[in-house]
Amino acid sequence: MTERPPTSPPELDVSIVVPVHNEEQSLSPLLEQLHAALRPTGRSYELIFVDDGSTDASHRVLSEAAQTDGALVIIRFRRNFGQTAALQAGIDASRGGKVVLIDADLQNDPSDIPTMLDKLENGYDLVAGWRARRQDPWLNRRLPSMIANRIISVATGVRLHDYGCTLKAISGDVARKLRLYGEMHRFIPALASWIGVRILEMPVQHHPRRFGTSKYGISRTLRVVLDLITVRFMQTYLVRPMQVFGLAGLLFSLLGVVLCAWLAFEKLVHGIGLANRPLLLLGILLVVVGVQLLSLGLVADVVSRTYHESQNKRPYHVRDQVTGPGCRPGTDLARPAPSDQTV
Repeated sequence: MTERPPTSPPELDVSIVVPVHNEEQSLSPLLEQLHAALRPTGRSYELIFVDDGSTDASHRVLSEAAQTDGALVIIRFRRNFGQTAALQAGIDASRGGKVVLIDADLQNDPSDIPTMLDKLENGYDLVAGWRARRQDPWLNRRLPSMIANRIISVATGVRLHDYGCTLKAISGDVARKLRLYGEMHRFIPALASWIGVRILEMPVQHHPRRFGTSKYGISRTLRVVLDLITVRFMQTYLVRPMQVFGLAGLLFSLLGVVLCAWLAFEKLVHGIGLANRPLLLLGILLVVVGVQLLSLGLVADVVSRTYHESQNKRPYHVRDQVTGPGCRPGTDLARPAPSDQTV
């Protein structure tokens, strides 16, 4: 789905995006809590529930609720694609000037949403929830999360206490610029930082799970680490991959050339044989690897250029534009716009 033009007015004030996977018992209470939290604010809103291939009665519960709930929008996947895909689908379908992400398991509290929306209106682009008093087992949930949060904060430069909290409020234009895949929903603040946003982390309530079982565990740690490498590369080198591959290639090539030159000097000046010298193989290997890395950098640069140009992407993101009364948008601001009248 293509991004909406940034100048088009939002159709609603708020879009609530809820990924759902086998949460049949939580859905009715969650709908009631969402309405109870949003109605007093006076904002127009929609509730986008994305059924991520549930095998229980989740879709039936949502379909029955939709018969009387005009704010409810249901998106149903053909199979389970994962939480990241569900969030992306909800964001793509959203029409609100602000987008709120929240889990369906009732551990996040919808009563925090109005405060987060107020923070957005105070000039922030993204308000991330922080489960300061997290109600989860310490050994297999909280401890791995603490370690992951520290690693992600250091690696991305966006320091947050809780990357794993789904509850977030995001400006609509920022949310619809995000492209999420893999397990990257947990890196939304880091991905948004590449666009250039003002981020606030806000303590939110967290409740013990009442129904069902958790879909998370230590098994996801490896996938998170791999996605973190991708995010770090996208943050730093997406538009200039030659700077990482080319630099490594130059260093390897230079080291290999120096080794080979030294061995050649020893052979020519001192008559030392090279047949049993492992350094000769190492020097040749370094030169070959260096050339390969340089070639990879060139290919990556071409792919990056093709990626941006084929999709008409720009290496920048504009927050807003102010035009003086004597200029037309799109003209040279240093000169008055030419007259439409002919002489």
